[in-house]
Amino acid sequence: MTQHIVEVAMQSKQIDTIIRGGTVVTPSGKAVRDIAISEGKIAKLGEAIASSAPIEIDARGLLVLPGGVDTHCHIEQMSGAGLMNADTFRSATRSAAMGGTTTTVSFAAQHAGQKMRQVVGDYAALAEKGAVIDHAFHMIVADTGNGNLAQDIPTLIAEGHRSIKIFTTYAKVRQDDKSILDILALARDAGALVCFHAENDGLIGHMTEKLLAEGKIAPKYHAASHPRAAEVEAIDRMCRFAEFTGARIMIFHVSTREGAEIIRAARARGVKVQAETCPHYLFMTEDILERENPARFMCSPPQRSLDDQEALWDAMADGTIELITSDHAPYRMDASGKFAHGKDAPFNQIANGMPGLETRLPLMFNAMVSEGRMGVEAFAQLTATAPARAFGLAGKGAIVEGFDADLAVWDPELSYTYGADDLHDNTGYNPFKGTTVKGLPRHVFSRGEMLVRNRTLMTEAPRGCWQPMSAG
Repeated sequence: MTQHIVEVAMQSKQIDTIIRGGTVVTPSGKAVRDIAISEGKIAKLGEAIASSAPIEIDARGLLVLPGGVDTHCHIEQMSGAGLMNADTFRSATRSAAMGGTTTTVSFAAQHAGQKMRQVVGDYAALAEKGAVIDHAFHMIVADTGNGNLAQDIPTLIAEGHRSIKIFTTYAKVRQDDKSILDILALARDAGALVCFHAENDGLIGHMTEKLLAEGKIAPKYHAASHPRAAEVEAIDRMCRFAEFTGARIMIFHVSTREGAEIIRAARARGVKVQAETCPHYLFMTEDILERENPARFMCSPPQRSLDDQEALWDAMADGTIELITSDHAPYRMDASGKFAHGKDAPFNQIANGMPGLETRLPLMFNAMVSEGRMGVEAFAQLTATAPARAFGLAGKGAIVEGFDADLAVWDPELSYTYGADDLHDNTGYNPFKGTTVKGLPRHVFSRGEMLVRNRTLMTEAPRGCWQPMSAG
C-alpha cells in the first residue's frame, strides 16, 4: 500500500524531462526504457511513457547509465607539505561533469593544531561557493588532540560526515598505531568508515635516504622510493587492526598483486574491509617514469607492473576490489605545483598526483565495455553503484525510481584521442595524452538538470549540494 501511494504521488507530479529509448542500466539489468524526470528525481521507468515533457531526449542507440560517483578526489586542498592543488571546486566539478561524474567525495584536510569542526566548515563553504555537482567529504585526521577525537569527530559523524581518512605515511599527517586503533574504535561505535592510504613510512623513508645518498634524485626513482613491500606491509597491518577492533575500513588505491591477495584473504576471514583502485594502476606501468617530463606521472603509490594490473583486474572480477576512483590530485607543471622546489628538485620534493576526474569513466568504459573486459553492468557497479553504497550516499549511484536523476547518456560509438591539455580542470595537462577511448558521455544530468548537452558544458553555476552519509 505504501509503495502504491508513493508511485501515485510521483505520477501526479509534472514531468520535466523524458529520456526516450535508451538502453538503461539498472541494478537489476539492462533494457530499452524511457526515463521520466520530475523535480530532480527519477519519476518513472517504462517501455513507452505516454506523458510528454518540455525536454525530451532521443537516446535510441545510446546507453543510459547512472552518473558516476567518484569517492576519492582532492579538490581545493592544501597538502601536508603546504602546497595548494590546482583545482577549485568549480574547475574540478565541471571537469567531473564532462567526464560523466555527478557526485564527488573529496577531502576536508586537517593539519596539526586545527579543529576538525572548523576544517569541515571551511571546505563546505568552498564547495557551496563553487561546486557544480553534488558532493560529500572525507575527514583527513592529522590531529587527534585538542578535543578532536573526543568531541569534534564524533559530532561530525553524527551529522553525516561518516568517512575518515588516515595516512600511515607522510610526517605531517600520518598517525601512529595507537592513534589508528583509537580512531578505529571510535568509528566502529559511531558507524563510520575509516579509509587508509596504506604504505609503511619506515620503508619509504629508508629507501628515500638510500636513493638520495646514491645521487639517484631524478623523478624516475620515485617508484623505487615507494617499494611494493611498503604497501603490502601496511595493508596487512590495517586489515589486522580492523579485525581486532571490528571496524569497517576501506583501502585506497591498491596497486599490487600482494595487496589484493591480502584483502581477499582478510575478507574471507570476515574482516570488514573494502578496497578500490584507480585507472592509472590499470593503464600505466612503472616505466612511464622513463618518459619525457616524468613528474607529470608521479603518484603514490607509484604505478607497478603488467602482472599487478592483471591481478587488479582479477580482484575487480571476483569482488575483492569493489570501487574504481580517480584519486584526482591536480598539480600544475610549474612553480605553483610540481616544481615548487625548482625544476631540478629531487624526486621527494616533487608534488605527487595527477588529474583524473574527467578521464576516469571514459578510460574504464573503453576497457570494460568497448573492449569487452567486464561489460556495462560491471562498469556501472564499480564506478557508481558500489561507491555510493560504500559511503552511504542515499539516492545516488543507480537508476531507480525515486532516486536522484543523476544520469549520463553514453554514445558507445563516439571515439576521442586525448590531447596534451584538453581537460576542463585547471591542471594544464592530460596524463593520458595520445590515448584513444571509444565511448563517451554525450549528455549528463545532475538531479534532473542537464549539465552537459552534446559534449558541451551548459553551466558552471555553483548548484551542487552536500550529501550526508548514512551509517554503514
